Amino acid sequence: MGSFDMLRYASGVGLVTGLTVVALGASPVFAADTTEDAQASEQAITVTGVRQAYRGDFALSEIPQAIAQIDEAAVKANNFLRLADALDLNASVSRQNSLGGLFDSFAVRGFTGDENIPTGYLVNGFNGGRGFGGPRDVAGLERIEVLKGPAAALLGRGEPGGTVNLVTKQAEIGRTFGSASIQYGSFDRVRTEADFNLALSGGLTARLIGYAEDGDTFRDTVHQRRWGFLPSIGLAIGPNTRVTYDFEWTRAETPFDRGIVVLDGDFRTVPRSRYLGEPGDGDHVARATGHQLRVQHDLNDRWSVQVGASLRDTLLTGFSSDAELATARQKLFVDGRSLSRQRRSRRYDSRQWVVRAELSGAFETGSLRHRVLIGADRDQFDNDQQFGRVRPPVVNAATTDRAGYVLDILNPVYGRFPLPTPGPQNDRLDVQRSTGIFLQDQIELTDRLQVRIGGRYDDVNLRTLNRLSGVDSRRSKARFSPQAGLVYRLSTPITLYAAYGEGFRANIGTDVAGGIFDPETSRSKEIGIKVTALDGRLNGTLAVFQLDKNNVLASDTGNPGFSVAIGKARSRGIEFDLAGQLPGDIDVILSYAYIDAEARSTLLEPNFNFQIRPGDPLINIPDHNLNVQASKRFTIAGAEAQLGAGVQYVGERSGETGTAFALPAHTLARVFGEIEPIEGVTVFAAVQNLFDARWYANSYSPLWVQPGTPRTASIGLRTSF
Repeated sequence: MGSFDMLRYASGVGLVTGLTVVALGASPVFAADTTEDAQASEQAITVTGVRQAYRGDFALSEIPQAIAQIDEAAVKANNFLRLADALDLNASVSRQNSLGGLFDSFAVRGFTGDENIPTGYLVNGFNGGRGFGGPRDVAGLERIEVLKGPAAALLGRGEPGGTVNLVTKQAEIGRTFGSASIQYGSFDRVRTEADFNLALSGGLTARLIGYAEDGDTFRDTVHQRRWGFLPSIGLAIGPNTRVTYDFEWTRAETPFDRGIVVLDGDFRTVPRSRYLGEPGDGDHVARATGHQLRVQHDLNDRWSVQVGASLRDTLLTGFSSDAELATARQKLFVDGRSLSRQRRSRRYDSRQWVVRAELSGAFETGSLRHRVLIGADRDQFDNDQQFGRVRPPVVNAATTDRAGYVLDILNPVYGRFPLPTPGPQNDRLDVQRSTGIFLQDQIELTDRLQVRIGGRYDDVNLRTLNRLSGVDSRRSKARFSPQAGLVYRLSTPITLYAAYGEGFRANIGTDVAGGIFDPETSRSKEIGIKVTALDGRLNGTLAVFQLDKNNVLASDTGNPGFSVAIGKARSRGIEFDLAGQLPGDIDVILSYAYIDAEARSTLLEPNFNFQIRPGDPLINIPDHNLNVQASKRFTIAGAEAQLGAGVQYVGERSGETGTAFALPAHTLARVFGEIEPIEGVTVFAAVQNLFDARWYANSYSPLWVQPGTPRTASIGLRTSF
């Protein structure tokens, strides 16, 4: 679809949606992007902070890409605790199947990755999200960047719709400050956090961050415990060199929870609180240990170099009792109350090494100014999965409830039968080794017009060892992925941009026969407008995009842990983001997305006989998504205070691949506030799902539907110095 067709498509849809908003410091969510910022970025600096990886020396308005930034202030105001909740603030991101609540899975602009592993986000520019370390907590995050659009040529990873980069809190050289908080919430949840930045000597500073959380949930018998320690050490070696070391040590313990069942489209088949697993299975335990070491050196006021390495180990272990999906084995379809279940065991162990280096700088050729970014990275990912299960037999007149491991969904009696022992189903090692080299040059042709050209070369080696079958599969692929962009400053408040990029991403794992899949390839096109109003206090972005992807995978329903190729997919849409400060000192956030994501190939799934046809919607992708929030700071009896509210609307979504089952639309309201009665002491509170709406976060099938959390409230106390 060319630029003219994209504009015509935008006008046909009507209300448009946006890519990133790069808003000013007054905005509670988005980072500043003002003329003064652009000028300051070109001046020589003393290295006390840390540069953004893969960014180069650019103001955000100069980048032909949408970059939404959700900062700590917005997350803290809403008292969001998980990455998934924080990402709801951006309408381009939608929730996906989360493996019983035990990993992060989301789609950007309608595309997600492999359904069998967590969605691969970045941490400070390094691959960090593909392991099974549990849902990411927001503690220790300075901001969340949603890097939308055709950036794969530079990043060499992630989906063509975009990549999420988590920027962690870094040790701030030469400063001492800190904060600590404790809060109590619905379902007897107690949480404490601490963040202390300590200047030890000269250029050496340590930042110590930790959290601990314990409590019940709205799901019957489901208790959870989480804790983490996330320190950062910063060392300034002279005025131009900064060394940073970050450590991650986290643990989550909670039962595996597939959610509720929906019979004949009735979402009230069982109460949303009903747990359909088996408490006797105990907790799944997710652990993560990570290290990052980065060195940044400014060669002069124009050139800088960054080198770094990252290592992250994760482990997920536990047992679960899950609803059987095969119709012939499911007694629930016979009597409407007897749920036949599988019992499963998991030991998912992963390790990821990443080494990266990049050089950025500027030079002139005649009247043209060039800003270049040159880099290389090496990524090694080992994913070891041991999975077992025992299934109920085909239902007939002789099948007993014990053989079917049945639970009465209307009157559950847990522990009714001895726990079946899972047999080996999948024992597999996936190994990925990839090397990439990238180059980008942004050329200022005039004081209004800039052109970006670049590309990335990737060389990927894949191996899958199936220990059960003895099949050892190997494959190598290499590809060059170009990118191009155009930025035109129409006037001081208005910038136009266009971008094109191609992507290349290796598919991890094999089909059930041991065949390694071809890598995903993609093409991305977008055009957009970035606008600044009210003297820079209000910023917005409007964008139209189309993404086309080949060699798309979906989970193999009949063979857990394996995938099937569903061919091609397309996502196109319109986005609108707005953030900043209105007259009256009211901070606002508005994010809307219309996304049309669909399959473009035909597939007949052999085990469950479902049909995927061109035009079928991709699972868990709403057509309309909207998030609006407003807040205001004021003074009460000399005490600083804040009060705010927000609304999220999520449209209807496909709830199962290849069928007509859909999750209904929902609207959620929230309120939040805080007051500082004593200097350095803040009382804060928040209420989520204010009107106690029934909603559903994601689904894999009508028998695996994740109900959303009902109304919850929290109140806490925070001290700072």
